[in-house]
Amino acid sequence: MLRHLLLAATAMTLVAACARKEKKSEAEPPKEEKAAAASESQVDAAAPASNVIRPPKDPYPSTYSPYASGVTLITGATILTGAGERINNGSLLIENGKIRAIGAGNTVTAPEGATRINAAGKWVTPGIIDIHSHLGVYPSPSTESTSDGNEATAPVTAQVWAEHSVWPQDPGFTRALAGGVTSMQILPGSANLVGGRSVILKNVPGRTVQEMKFPGAPYGLKMACGENPKRVYGEKGGPSTRMANFAGYRQAWIDAAAYKKKWETYWEEAEKYYGEATAAADETKKKSRRSAKSADAKKDQKPPEPPERNLKLETLAGALAGDITVNMHCYRGDEMAFVLDMAKEFGYKVAAFHHGVEAYKVADLLAKNGVCGALWADWWGFKLEAYDSVRENIALVDAQPNGCAIVHSDSAIGIQRLNQEAAKAMADGNRMGLKIPEERAIKWLTLNPAKAMRIDKDVGTLEVGKMADVVVWSGNPFSVYALAEKVYIDGALMYDRSDPKRSPRTDFELGQLTNGFTGGSGQ
Repeated sequence: MLRHLLLAATAMTLVAACARKEKKSEAEPPKEEKAAAASESQVDAAAPASNVIRPPKDPYPSTYSPYASGVTLITGATILTGAGERINNGSLLIENGKIRAIGAGNTVTAPEGATRINAAGKWVTPGIIDIHSHLGVYPSPSTESTSDGNEATAPVTAQVWAEHSVWPQDPGFTRALAGGVTSMQILPGSANLVGGRSVILKNVPGRTVQEMKFPGAPYGLKMACGENPKRVYGEKGGPSTRMANFAGYRQAWIDAAAYKKKWETYWEEAEKYYGEATAAADETKKKSRRSAKSADAKKDQKPPEPPERNLKLETLAGALAGDITVNMHCYRGDEMAFVLDMAKEFGYKVAAFHHGVEAYKVADLLAKNGVCGALWADWWGFKLEAYDSVRENIALVDAQPNGCAIVHSDSAIGIQRLNQEAAKAMADGNRMGLKIPEERAIKWLTLNPAKAMRIDKDVGTLEVGKMADVVVWSGNPFSVYALAEKVYIDGALMYDRSDPKRSPRTDFELGQLTNGFTGGSGQ
């Protein structure tokens, strides 16, 4: 059979060749037209825009697909929308993975067959978003073989990407889910001046990191100030001082700016070349004889050569272009002020200062520059640059006009109780007379990190049309006694404290002698 097919295909090819030959002999075009046609063919082959080389922005794209969900109506709850609103006796409708309606009392209705949850006495919030996590890159169990967060081989390692280290089986993901965390940014560590790219994940079980990647979320860049880089590299050739830290940042930005300029020049020249090639081909078609010489001249021009790719400079250039958000690990207020000046010098924006124990000292500068403080409630004193802390740090950053305070974890344990960390910061602010209500404080865990991570169009608030990332709490989430009872991600019930079947385990945990999980009944 295969032989017959091959014979038939060969016969068809011969017939087509004969037909082309016959057609040519019937009407042989003049030499000028032949030359024009040849030039036209060459130009057309070069003309497609795909010939303009552009490195892919995300060669490892998200393959995330929401888990199956139905229609759910939650009624009778105290709802904190994350947008500054509190709704008493509120109702929330989830449909097709989105928030379809929200309101007070009986203003929200559901179609027949919807799952109805009476949440009287309970509270509902958007899913918690942790802007600073190392889950997956420093997973549990913590061993040398799984320690993949710091590429401590050079001060600037912008070429490394956290997602290539993330272990999806880290049991820490499920513990964070039980604490109401629905999205998180996974960052490299802070050993380096520039540690590499971060990745934003949805907190769902996945075989691969791509199955967890938040669709459409931008990449981040991790940088670090102060003691860490000088401690790690002080005996490895430097930097060994803060002034060398800044010299290292500035040289990296200078190199990145030059690299960015090379590519922009290439794109401009390539688009001009291929655009002119297309125009020449069109002109040739219209006036073949007169344009033959022009097309021949175009034929002798060579397309521009693209620069050689450099993964380190590619990431830094992306930050300069605004495609990649800059996350700066920095403790001291004076260093934050220097970084803000450096950002102006090179034309990029810092999304957030992380840890920022002295953020309260420069809270007005952060607000003026539209920079968030991603902070702890009360971590301090574990090194000298973390010494000058005040418990009111988060509240003072938040209190500024246009202030942006975020509560972050930086801890596989702390991420499980971020609601309690925010509660401590709120209580400290209230004690100093700032009068912070729950509907404002919840933004520290939801809207503000979403803004800094540039995913606020999808998550961070309970608004119609957004992803239905929702937490039902047993009580006021700013109480030490409150527990996340149900956690929805894109409308799918991913965690239910009363149902062990909705307490996911990772592959790593299956078959262990104890289930080792805090969720589910009887645990």
